[in-house]
Amino acid sequence: MATARGGGGVGWLVVVVAVVCLSCAAAAARSPAGRAHRHLKRLNKPAVKSIESPDGDIIDCVHISHQPAFDHPFLKNHTIQMRPNYHPDGLYDESKSGGGGEKPMVQLWHQGGRCPEDTVPIRRTKRNDLLRASSMRRYGKKRHPAPNPMSVDPNLLNEGGHQHAIAYVQGDKYYGAKATINVWAPKIEQPNEFSLSQLWILGGSFGEDLNSIEAGWQVSPDLYGDNNTRLFTYWTSDAYQATGCYNVLCAGFVQINSEIAMGASIFPISSYSGSQYDISIMIWKDPKEGNWWMQFGKDYVLGYWPSFLFSYLGDSASMIEWGGEVVNSQLDGVHTSTQMGSGHFPEEGFSKSSYFKNIQVVDSTNNLKAPKGVGTFTEQSNCYDVQNGNNADWGTYFYYGGPGRSSNCP
Repeated sequence: MATARGGGGVGWLVVVVAVVCLSCAAAAARSPAGRAHRHLKRLNKPAVKSIESPDGDIIDCVHISHQPAFDHPFLKNHTIQMRPNYHPDGLYDESKSGGGGEKPMVQLWHQGGRCPEDTVPIRRTKRNDLLRASSMRRYGKKRHPAPNPMSVDPNLLNEGGHQHAIAYVQGDKYYGAKATINVWAPKIEQPNEFSLSQLWILGGSFGEDLNSIEAGWQVSPDLYGDNNTRLFTYWTSDAYQATGCYNVLCAGFVQINSEIAMGASIFPISSYSGSQYDISIMIWKDPKEGNWWMQFGKDYVLGYWPSFLFSYLGDSASMIEWGGEVVNSQLDGVHTSTQMGSGHFPEEGFSKSSYFKNIQVVDSTNNLKAPKGVGTFTEQSNCYDVQNGNNADWGTYFYYGGPGRSSNCP
């Protein structure tokens, strides 16, 4: 009898230990580390090849059919559109994507190699990237709407808000936009601040239903963990509430290009009174399929945002914006010293101030044309300003930016 009782005790002990272990495993899965592990598994897809960049980034070459876009339920059985049907100014042909020959080095990771065909380069998300975010749910998402030059009183600044220096057009139907953007490395004062230069393709109202497609360059220590200047994209269909994200940090953008990585460092960049470098970005709506395509420079058609992601942009855009944006956290009640553009005001001109040149819109006939009725907007011109112009070489252009806090911007 004593043996039987002893055996039963061992059995109960095993059960108790098993229950305790299961409870520990469940608790570990719910812990921040466990949630981060699961989130990283969703974001980082299996790589065919991985390339280490000099800036510490890892670029994973992921098979084109395994990219994050296909996590979207509507894209599970999606047939990838490998090229646009139409390109502004006519039918799309391969010569518009650069042709053969050696490609220029435009991103820092190219120093470590290139991705093979049938793969797309994706910047690997690291655990520290997630830990810097306010929450894992908000990782890779903006918290602030696009600038609305129609409703913001330039004399009133929201504490902890965003500031802009932009040019814009509205009042027509727009099917895309293009610009050549001067690339700089603005200084960022606080890690939770950023500085960017981009174009916005906007549809709907500035309430809860705003549709936006965005692309340009940014410096964002919070998002990337450094002060490098990086190519980025963003999209939302509900005014930055639940939908959309930066780059390919959620399902949405379908990439087809194996040579340019969203979120990777741009190389080289401009220097004050020195060499100037710029990038060209074009976004347009394919009139046949309705998808919104993105081209980087003259060599790289990167991919598209499927039309079903949007409501208003399913038809056309109602406003286009180009320009700069910074976060002004107003630590201790003073304006940030985070720079916009080069960190210098527009009146300093070429090689000193940052610029957008050859800004254009795509019309209903799928042609690029100069924008009509260009307006400008900035909340506080003594901190960041914008000045536009037009000439034969640069078409419609503007200089923009500034240093932020100064004797004139307390």
